[in-house]
Amino acid sequence: MNATIEDVPQRRSAFRRLFRDGAALLALAVLAVIVAAALLAPWLAPHDPFATTRQPLLPPVWNEAGQWAFPFGTDGQGRDILSRLLYGSRLTLLMGLLSVAIGGGIGMVVGMLSAFYRRIDPFIMRVVDVLLSFPAILLGLAVAAIFGTGVTAIIIALAIATIPDVARVTRSAAVVVMGQDFMEAGRAIGLSDATLIRRYLALNCISSVFVFLTLRFGQVILIGAALSFLGLGAKPPSAELGMMAAQGRDFLFFAPHVATIPSLTIFLIVLCANMVGDALRDVLDPRLRR
Repeated sequence: MNATIEDVPQRRSAFRRLFRDGAALLALAVLAVIVAAALLAPWLAPHDPFATTRQPLLPPVWNEAGQWAFPFGTDGQGRDILSRLLYGSRLTLLMGLLSVAIGGGIGMVVGMLSAFYRRIDPFIMRVVDVLLSFPAILLGLAVAAIFGTGVTAIIIALAIATIPDVARVTRSAAVVVMGQDFMEAGRAIGLSDATLIRRYLALNCISSVFVFLTLRFGQVILIGAALSFLGLGAKPPSAELGMMAAQGRDFLFFAPHVATIPSLTIFLIVLCANMVGDALRDVLDPRLRR
């Protein structure tokens, strides 16, 4: 019954190993800087991200009086790319975080219920299989057709696409936990199903699910940016990284910075999230530790 408490020293040791991983720490630091810059966008942005100027498509090297007035240049409407990048990162990260939180929470509940109540397991897993057969972009198109385009539609689509994957991972971890002696002991002393699920099943599955969600976060950011690139996400004049990349595709041959800067930001966020997720998986998975 004390399996979770006994695992605390092991988890602390795992995190100490994580902090000795230089590449993971670097990725975590870069991701933290991006998140902090996005949160502080109103104070860090040098210009109004929605204000246009009479100087469109200025390159990043353009300067005025020896200083960079627009460090990343301007877009096709003369708006400061750096300011829009800060605000766009905020919206992109928010979409990814909400999608993973909502889809991950629902998927974890579904996976645990499937493993705990074996009678409903076949039905739940068949529904999960159906959802897994739909690509996330196709789900985004379907949700956009029902709710209309916009940030809310993308969050709903990405959350729905996350549920089956998390449910599968949670069920796999929960089936192993259900075979442990402390679960049988809990039933024997008369603990309710809700108590067993909340105190023992969930706590012993959370590590595996958390690692998966860390990896899933990078995928969700990439899929969300792709949906925004297709015009299903934020609407102008809002700033969002996928939409910024889409707006710059017409200028690739003579002003490539308009599209490449937001694209590189997406690449950096996804790369750092995946590196942190891989490191967490390496230190928390006992099979990989052995």
